[in-house]
Amino acid sequence: MKLASIDITLFVVYVFALIGIAWWVSREKQGHQKDTNDYFLAGSSLPWWAIGASLIAANISAEQIIGMSGSGYQLGLAIASYEWMAAITLLIVGKFFLPIFLKHKIYTMPQFLEQRYDHRVRKVMAIFWLGVYVFVNLTAVLWLGALAINTIAGVDMLYGMMFLGLFSLTYSLYGGLKAVALTDIIQVVLLVVGGLFLSYTALNLISDGNGAIQGFVDLTNKLPEKFDMILSKDNPHYMDLPGISVLIGGMWIMNLSYWGFNQYIIQRTLAAKNVQEAQKGIAFAAFLKLLMPLIVVLPGIAAVLIVPDLAKPDQAYPSLMTLMPVGLKGIIFAALVAAIVSSLASMTNSVSTIFTMDLYKDKRPNESQQHYVKVGRIVSLVALIIAMVVAKPLLGNFDQAFQYIQEFTGFFTPGICALFVLGMFWKKTTANGGLLAALGSFLLSLIFWLFWPELPFIDRVGLVFLLCIALAVVVSLLEKKGISKNAVDLNEVQFKTTSGFNVASIAVVILTAAFYIAWW
Repeated sequence: MKLASIDITLFVVYVFALIGIAWWVSREKQGHQKDTNDYFLAGSSLPWWAIGASLIAANISAEQIIGMSGSGYQLGLAIASYEWMAAITLLIVGKFFLPIFLKHKIYTMPQFLEQRYDHRVRKVMAIFWLGVYVFVNLTAVLWLGALAINTIAGVDMLYGMMFLGLFSLTYSLYGGLKAVALTDIIQVVLLVVGGLFLSYTALNLISDGNGAIQGFVDLTNKLPEKFDMILSKDNPHYMDLPGISVLIGGMWIMNLSYWGFNQYIIQRTLAAKNVQEAQKGIAFAAFLKLLMPLIVVLPGIAAVLIVPDLAKPDQAYPSLMTLMPVGLKGIIFAALVAAIVSSLASMTNSVSTIFTMDLYKDKRPNESQQHYVKVGRIVSLVALIIAMVVAKPLLGNFDQAFQYIQEFTGFFTPGICALFVLGMFWKKTTANGGLLAALGSFLLSLIFWLFWPELPFIDRVGLVFLLCIALAVVVSLLEKKGISKNAVDLNEVQFKTTSGFNVASIAVVILTAAFYIAWW
């Protein structure tokens, strides 16, 4: 399929406008050169609206839009649990985790681990995260993004990945996190507007032009099984979303790890002016999260009726876009690419931050600030090139990339979550105990995966998390070191939140509960 001239024009205008705005917000005063705080933490100056928008823009990318729509096509609305539960998770992070991280004035998650544990933990986790970001996250975003461009515009997959990589570098390589975060408000507006247009048009098609509400009624009547929020054991997709344990089990661990300890997500909150500004941004992101199922899951369910014979579920979203009217198609295409390049820019910036601040600076501590910024830019470029090379071999044969990513990261998530939670809230956790929990997570997960294959992976995540906690506690007690000298002094952390944050938290919880009750 080819895009019409007006669609191409709208898309080109968006590309050049975004690059121009990014360079404009990244400009420096005469005589000033970017240092590491400017480049990696936006000068610790981000306002709440930029933080909230950037959190969502970094999160909602190709693997989220394409992958979650594919899961909506295959599983139904139940996959929206990742989104709605994430909204509550964000509030937990804002209340209990952010004050600790901001008090420690860190650049990276591995840096906090060194302050709390020791140098070994920092190095091990820095290398681990670099591997995951490059070989899982970046590859998934590039591959699925190129797949969407291929389906919509007929562009070869390789050229699609090259375009996405070049575009993200063009607007983010010079300005760093500031360029990414301050332009993400544009990306999110385009993403929300374009996504809602797509959902409206899809529902209107289902109702034969009688409106989106009638289309939604028709969709629920024709595909009632796609609107089960809690899957029963006889559901063919129970292994992906195992019933009630989705609400009380391992998905909490997945979400806490992703939103609380994931560098490319948490980095924009570390760049806040202060704790209160970061918490306002978190609350803003939580409300945006409640909208996401309308944008990324509902189109996938609608595609079951509109394009029922897809070869792969992940083709649902791009296939719907080919049916959109001229002009609207260009807006939605720009929205999709906006989400992709924003995530690419966020990931590459975080890869460069971890490599530069946790590994390179340790070996060469006496270089200039500008030297470290230059190294960070080179690392961003190299990371994207590596991801392009390995994308097809790693992801070319998967039907549902979103589920693949969850399954893979589920091997490591329990240990990471245990490492941080104990490090923040149990003063007797030792470096050896925390490190064994982090490393033991993969081994324990592998054992369950091999010898208990009928255990759903979300349940496995929850079980392994409890075992990692137990392992860390036992090892720490056996060492008999008492309270760690590096323990977080919770009495010195300001956990107090504003009334606005508290009201927003209550509203998000009520709305999330209402969604589940409505579709129970």
